[in-house]
Amino acid sequence: MTAVAEFYNTIDQVSSAEFKDRGSRFIAFAYPLLRVEDFKKILQELKKDHPKAVHHCFAYRIGLDGNSFRSSDDGEPAGSAGKPILGQIDSKGVTDTAVIVVRYFGGTLLGVPGLINAYKTVTSLALQVVPIVQKPVLKHYQLQFDYTQMNDVMNILKQQQVIVDKQELQLFCMMQISVPLSRQEEVMYRLKNLPNVEISGLL
Repeated sequence: MTAVAEFYNTIDQVSSAEFKDRGSRFIAFAYPLLRVEDFKKILQELKKDHPKAVHHCFAYRIGLDGNSFRSSDDGEPAGSAGKPILGQIDSKGVTDTAVIVVRYFGGTLLGVPGLINAYKTVTSLALQVVPIVQKPVLKHYQLQFDYTQMNDVMNILKQQQVIVDKQELQLFCMMQISVPLSRQEEVMYRLKNLPNVEISGLL
């Protein structure tokens, strides 16, 4: 049985890098990315900033299961841009990360090997200049409890560095929390020992 990773690597700030080959300019922008919807906005903004670029190629990977990813050659020969970009994201071992490369054509065709090299190199450079950060894998739960339990619940959450995502505090309280995987057993054990606290898992 493989151990479940308690942390994952990502970036939490934007970076850029540039690479030139035979007159063509390739500028890579790396972004932290949590949702696909956000990516569309980022791409639109970048296209506005670089209206004269001939290609806006990209790749991203989101989430921990590795299944949410996309790459685009944006008119370059198939497999010459998006795949090399995604390959660099994966070789750095990061997720929740997007890279967009804008290309200004310099008049000389680079051929597929030249394009693969350019997109790979500039993506690698952009990911080298941004710090890789380690974040805890979080499990999400919903708690329901009587208001009289508030102090006991909050004490546990604070001690165990649990994130409160949402709360409704009335006579009967509802709270959505994100628990670091490394503290999950301890948090669940302590919460379950409190009377009248209902815990349900969230996807």
